[in-house]
Formats: sequence, structure tokens, C-alpha cells
Amino acid sequence: MDRGRPRLRAARGTQGSGTVDTTGLTADCANCFGLCCVALAFTRPAGFAADKAAGEPCGHLSPAHTCDIHGRLRESGWPGCTVYECFGAGQKVSQVTFGGIGWRESADKGAAMFAALPVMRQLHELLWYLAEVRSVPAAAPLHSAAAAAAERIEALTGARPQALADLDVAAERAVVGELLGRVSTTVRDRVPGRRPDRRGADLAGARLRGAGLRGASLRGSLLIGADLRGADLRETDLLGADLRDTDLRGADLTGALFLTGPQLAAARGDAATRLPAHLARPPHWTA
Repeated sequence: MDRGRPRLRAARGTQGSGTVDTTGLTADCANCFGLCCVALAFTRPAGFAADKAAGEPCGHLSPAHTCDIHGRLRESGWPGCTVYECFGAGQKVSQVTFGGIGWRESADKGAAMFAALPVMRQLHELLWYLAEVRSVPAAAPLHSAAAAAAERIEALTGARPQALADLDVAAERAVVGELLGRVSTTVRDRVPGRRPDRRGADLAGARLRGAGLRGASLRGSLLIGADLRGADLRETDLLGADLRDTDLRGADLTGALFLTGPQLAAARGDAATRLPAHLARPPHWTA
């Protein structure tokens, strides 16, 4: 189901070319059974017009697994839908893990499929980050390590349903996270001058308009409602940063590390916001 979210640009490139190879890592809703609309729980505080339990189909999901309000989600009170990205996990679970048999036709009414989706999504998100690493020339010393890690994670995505459900995905995230940390340090060390380290910082509502944060680490930081208008965020590590309602109008995020479409969709920006080449401007941002 096309949720109207910002598109992650699917592009292929050679290692170190600056082009992120996102093949298979962007949502292909036409080849999914609307899994995110069923498997996930919805709550009003998270940006949904109605609460929904995990495993319960959304009331807007059609029998053909499409959304009947996908073109007007935000104005209909469903902005939470527009900030979700499965990184291609939906179609992988639908077409590969379960061989094209939908949850409506399965004997367990989709229970195993719904359990596999969040695990697959996390694995695909890791593959997205590792693909990004291999596109960054400054991270060349770690390209081979990233390729090896991607090969291992890719193998895990081919596991059978029960093996997926039993996978210690937190341990896999920790291993890849350590590598991403080394990449971050390698890239940011090339940035001239002092590089602020605000990992995990509580910067909710912070007034950082025009701040010079080039090469900073904002990994895991809380930036809800922060004012980053016109800020220099080039080569800044934004892995896991909470950008809900963050004002990025006019900010420069060129070369920002580990930034994703869902983070941008949760933030505010405009035509003057500069983004990494592999990320598209969210459609709801102001002109």
C-alpha cells in the first residue's frame, strides 16, 4: 500500500560511488499483502485517527490490500502512516518468506507472517545502512567489512518463518551498530574543526537555528520540536535521532549519515532544505 510517504530513491552504483544501492530495500506495496496495515498496532498519540490492535486490519484496508485514503492520509488524521517505511520487508515476507500466500488465506490467519514482519524490517533497515556505508568514499577502509556484514544479514533474511521469529535481532543490531559507529568516526574525523558529540542528548525544543553542527554526532538524540532552521548538518551522524516536528527548513543535510525517509517525514522542511542525494523531499514539506 502506497502510504504517501517520502520515497527512498532506488538507485544502484558501484562501491564508493556516492550512490546508495537500495535494490529491494524500498517498499513495493503492490507485492505486499498490506502487512503494515494489519500486523502493527496503531494508537492516536502516534499519529493515527483511531486505535488498532496488532493483528487487526485497518478499517481503510481494502480486500485488494490497498488503502482507500492513501492520497489523503495526513488530512484524514493518519500522519503516522506517512512516516512508516518497511525498507522492502513487506514484499520480502509476502513473496519470499511465505511464497506469495496472503494472510487471509493462511491457516493461522497471518499470525506467523505478522510475527516475521518486524524482524524482517529491522534486518532490511540494517541492509539499508550497510548499503549507504558502501557508497561513502570516505568510508573506503570499511567497505569490505560492510559488504561482509550485508552478506550475513542478507542470509538471515532468507530464514524460514520460525527461525525469523526466534532470531535475536537486538544482537544483530548491536553488531552492525558497532560497525556503523566506526564508519561515523572515520567520516566525521575528516571534517575540519571541532565536532560536537551529542549522542543521546535531550535536545527537545532546543534553539539551534543556524548552528554549526557539521560532522557532529547526534546519534540517538532527542530533537523533537527543535529549531534547526538553516543549521549546518553536513556529515552529521543522525542514526536513530528523533526528528519528530524538528524544523529543518533551510538546513543543509548534505552527506548526513544514516538519515532515513521516515525521519524526514516526521520533520518539517522546505524547498531550501538540502538532502542527501538518495533521499527524496517529503511531499508534505512546504515549498
